[in-house]
Amino acid sequence: MSQTISQPRLLLRRLHGVMGSAAPAQDRLDRVVRVVAQNMVAEVCSIYLTRAGGVMELFATEGLRPEAVHTTKMTGGEGLVGLVAERNLPLNLSEAPSHPRFSFRPETGEEMYHSFLGVPIVKGNRAVGVLVVQNVAPRRYTPEEVEVLQTIAMVISELVASEELVNPDELFEDATTTGQPITLDGQSFSRGLGLGKARFLSPAAAVRVTVAQDVDAELENLDASLAKLRLQFDSLLSEPETKVGGEYRDVIETFRMFAVDRGWRDRIREAIQSGLTAEAAAVRIQQSNRARMSQIRDPYLRERMHDFEDVTNRLIRILQHHEDGANILEEDTILVARNLGAADLMEFDRKYLKAVLIEEGTRTAHMTIIARALGIPVLGRVSGVMEHVQEGEDIVVDALEGRAYLRPADDILETFRANLAVREEELAAFASERDLPTETRDGKQVTLLMNAGLLVDLPSLDHTGAGGIGLFRTEFQFLVAPTLPKVKEQEKIYAAALDAAGPDRPVIFRTLDIGGDKQVPFLPRQKEENPAMGWRAIRIGLDRPALLRFQLRALLYAAAGREVSIMFPMIAEVAELRRCKSILQKELKRLKTHGHKPPSQINIGCMIEVPSLVFQMDSLVKEVDFLSLGTNDLMQFFFACDRGNPALSGRYDLLAPSALRFLKQIADKANAAKVPLTVCGEMGGQPLEVLALMSMGFTRFSVSPTAVGPVRRLVRQVDLANLKQFFDRVIDNDPHSIRDSLQNYARDHRIRF
Repeated sequence: MSQTISQPRLLLRRLHGVMGSAAPAQDRLDRVVRVVAQNMVAEVCSIYLTRAGGVMELFATEGLRPEAVHTTKMTGGEGLVGLVAERNLPLNLSEAPSHPRFSFRPETGEEMYHSFLGVPIVKGNRAVGVLVVQNVAPRRYTPEEVEVLQTIAMVISELVASEELVNPDELFEDATTTGQPITLDGQSFSRGLGLGKARFLSPAAAVRVTVAQDVDAELENLDASLAKLRLQFDSLLSEPETKVGGEYRDVIETFRMFAVDRGWRDRIREAIQSGLTAEAAAVRIQQSNRARMSQIRDPYLRERMHDFEDVTNRLIRILQHHEDGANILEEDTILVARNLGAADLMEFDRKYLKAVLIEEGTRTAHMTIIARALGIPVLGRVSGVMEHVQEGEDIVVDALEGRAYLRPADDILETFRANLAVREEELAAFASERDLPTETRDGKQVTLLMNAGLLVDLPSLDHTGAGGIGLFRTEFQFLVAPTLPKVKEQEKIYAAALDAAGPDRPVIFRTLDIGGDKQVPFLPRQKEENPAMGWRAIRIGLDRPALLRFQLRALLYAAAGREVSIMFPMIAEVAELRRCKSILQKELKRLKTHGHKPPSQINIGCMIEVPSLVFQMDSLVKEVDFLSLGTNDLMQFFFACDRGNPALSGRYDLLAPSALRFLKQIADKANAAKVPLTVCGEMGGQPLEVLALMSMGFTRFSVSPTAVGPVRRLVRQVDLANLKQFFDRVIDNDPHSIRDSLQNYARDHRIRF
């Protein structure tokens, strides 16, 4: 192995010479495995390629029995070879036979080999084969050996791409090649419906040339492309604030930081110096980063690795001259990708971008957060979508039910277009009703506010006719910034929210709700068994008072003569709230000492999301100007049920009498003390839940911008006195839930959702 590591260029040139010869493809493949076995000092080197249906067929070997070639075939996912292809990641074992996925094939004679190293042969984004080396002696292959084998696999991919060995049509499922409709399931990251033509993030850019002819020229190409990449981000940052909001700028700043990362650049340069072209080197380092990412459990670090992938994809497109005009759309489009970065999403024309379909992703990824703010449906975790979709095909994305219909049949298309038309009519109707009073049929006024967290949310205040912002989540700016945002940077965002609302509409700012699954780069991260109940939100703020003080300072600066409302999250006892108020008083004193203009009025409130606080309501209402009900966490803690666990989805109903009576206690206490109480969680945007809440005395709701219209329409159809009488009669009818009773009531009283 020492010879391979010390002379990588010689090995690459030798392999390239073998594959560039005029010999038949099978002969070249046979010579490749001999060269690799010799250079890797391995007793076995084998190449498996993917055939129809995902079958892995042994195409060439040095060390196993020759008669096994084209005879040994493993079904999709079978054996260690199938595991490598399935995960699209290297597998390094010192005792292969003891692995649970080991599959013994007697015709190969491999029972004597202990060590196993397999790496995927990648074409585009999918594994089309597996390269394996084996040794008799048990050993773990070194990271250098893994990298060398990955580099060799890239060279072999050129031969696979030539289509001399396997017909490319075999690499797709039968439904794909015959154009038959197919339905794929996924997770709704951003809800909505979309119909359009499939469009890949970028052309399926396989590496065109792997082995460098002139290393110095490749290094110059890399430097020039990195400079162009940095200029792209600089250009985005130079856009006026009105076009590129504060949260966009934070994302782009983060990406630019990656683009100037010397460690990343040096790793690509080292790969070029080993004999690869610049584009092959960038792809090679990207594959290494993916392998590292697969081992990371920390959600914040995984998100950073996804950001690195976004930046690397941009660099590869520049190296391959695919970036010019890549994001221009001219028709309704469904963007399809293995993963997608926030910066890429922001460059597409929202007029034509109807939905996003991705194989990976998370609900908390930067791209997902921004897509929700822009109203772009996103369906994630769609397994195999890159294999099934071909560019230009029709796709229906139902990110309400979590399904994608590829090449949909005419009846599906007709039904979906009808649903879209109805939805557009409803949206137009909601817009026409935005100036109508939000009051019940019997004259009870309901306050309807909206939730926000991004500057791009702010125009929805006018579009929806919401009465203000009942919950402004302040954490996004902190989640994407590599360091603690400066007071001035925070102040700009808070001032923009107050400007958008104007003097007559309130804005309630919730202080940082970070921690748990929302990690920030400037705080130490530690493994927690129960992160939702761990070191998060106000617990961090009180343990790191400087962090809280900086944010409160920015809020006070932003208000400057205006009314401001500040709300503290995750308060578990009144004593914590008093500590928060004490810190705020220190900042007010500092404000006056330094001659800054104070707010005209400061309203102080807190979130009720920890059950213990409910049993201190008598003391709590004396400390606050307003309260907000965070039903997401409150109900999670009430039922001791992790709302993110799919195994528990639907196990407990929010309309269970026990939960409703608990919530009614809160409303009764707040109303008796004349303290405004606003429902801010998802429960406030669900029709039946809103009916139940109104019947218990809740009259203030803060919901997502898309829910403002539907909730207003619902409220205007209700006779509240009649609804309360009905609720009191049925609350104990069913110990599990009153959902069916409310559904029947709505039907009988012609209440449309």
